[in-house]
Parts: sequence; C-alpha cells; structure tokens
Amino acid sequence: MERVNYSGDSFLTGSAIAHALLQYAQALAQAGEAATVEIPMVQPDGHRGMAEVLVGPSSQLIATGADVDLPEIEDATLVQELLAKTRQLRRQNSPTVSAPVDEPDTDAQYYSEYGI
Repeated sequence: MERVNYSGDSFLTGSAIAHALLQYAQALAQAGEAATVEIPMVQPDGHRGMAEVLVGPSSQLIATGADVDLPEIEDATLVQELLAKTRQLRRQNSPTVSAPVDEPDTDAQYYSEYGI
C-alpha cells in the first residue's frame, strides 16, 4: 500500500496504482495537459472508496510506503489504462530528431576552383 499526498491531504491506495498515477501525472505535466482520474482508496474508517484526483502541470503528488494492516488494493485494469495513457502522451511529446542536412554552397566563386 502507498499513501498518496495530494493538495494538503492524503489517501491510501495500492502500490501499483500509486506508481501508475505518478507516471501519468508526470507525462501530463510534460505535455502541459491535465486530467481527472478516479483512484480506489481506503477511507479513514477503513472502508473502500474512490478518490477523484486532478493531475496535470501544477500537481504535486508524493507516494510513500504505508505500513498498514490492510489488504493491498489492486486494479489491474486501471493500472494498464494509466500506463497506456502515459505511453501515448510520451510518444506524442517526444522530440523529433532530424539529421542535419548538408546543403551545397551556391556561391559560384567557390566552384571556380573545381572547374565548374
């Protein structure tokens, strides 16, 4: 389990979920975008609930290990969705690398030495 600290508050969620959320938040920030994500969590009374988290360029999230006697929250579908969205954002925002093009010098005076 991980404790996610967000906007002066915190909630408990599964480790894989927390790490996928952080990766998605980073990708959104790099893209200059924001999104709302529903995350399964443990409420203070120990019952399960959902947290709606707005993540984007100004989000400050911290996930720390939580030593609690509760079963790990797992949601493989959510984790895969967050990771897929993260990969998509990173592909869209990765810089395109192009090789420099050597352009011929068009000034005729430089070609005279070659008999052109």
